[in-house]
Amino acid sequence: MLLATLLGAIAITVATTAVLVLVEPLAPLSEAVRTGALSGGAVIALYALWLNDRRRRIEEARHDLEGEKIADERFARSVELLGNDADQVRVGALHALAWLAGSTPRYKQTVLDVLCAYLRRPFEHPGLPDAAEEADETPQRDPVADREREVRLTAQRLIADLLPWGTDRDPRAYHLDLTGARLEHFRLEGRRIGRLTARHARFHGITRLSTVEATKPVLFTEAAFFGRLEVRDARFHGGVSFRRATFGGEVAFTGATVDGFVDLTTAAPDTQVGTLRAGNGTRVDGAPGRWAVEALAP
Repeated sequence: MLLATLLGAIAITVATTAVLVLVEPLAPLSEAVRTGALSGGAVIALYALWLNDRRRRIEEARHDLEGEKIADERFARSVELLGNDADQVRVGALHALAWLAGSTPRYKQTVLDVLCAYLRRPFEHPGLPDAAEEADETPQRDPVADREREVRLTAQRLIADLLPWGTDRDPRAYHLDLTGARLEHFRLEGRRIGRLTARHARFHGITRLSTVEATKPVLFTEAAFFGRLEVRDARFHGGVSFRRATFGGEVAFTGATVDGFVDLTTAAPDTQVGTLRAGNGTRVDGAPGRWAVEALAP
């Protein structure tokens, strides 16, 4: 490429000089040679600029490739550390994954999947009974379960932190799979999500989903809510299912809307606050008569 550029520059220099001599035969020959040399030099200068830009792009590509390699290594190492016996190491691994999701957007859904997978792991704690009558008993202390409980609460908080909300302009819809997870004081207030799958999940304490905006179905099929469920002003654009779900506390629907479908094939909560408004054409399954559901006018 360099040789071709030099030959081209020489050719342009000679051609320019010859043309100037033919066009203006009375002009000094030195002026024609100088002008021809400038033309050839311009070609070489353009080649130098192109070569510098090419080197810059190659360097940037190499830097990006090295950055991706480092990110991949950090991700693999952090996932490996989630199996460490020390709870503080697991907490550190969760924060490292969250940092990676923030600094490398292509990892965000993958990191959310890992956090959800961690919460889907089997977990029992004496302070989180599955039966209401057991909740009245004074739970025994379990230091190992207590430490794991804190790790899981960290994972829940990081999931909420990673999801777009407020003025965050991230247009992607992130999906959460919490099938069978045991969750405590779970909250996604104001978050924008895609699909939320929480089949067979167990929700302890207050579950706060107010002002959530879900573009895909939200599935609470056979889930158990042992405390209050808040979905005030939530927007279920892809539908919501409470099929065979159980409720141990009140459900706050005030201002919530649903489109597409709503499955109410289960016993209605004893206490309901506000109404769930179903959009025009929304399919309602089950026995909505005992539920605070209102069909919006077309």
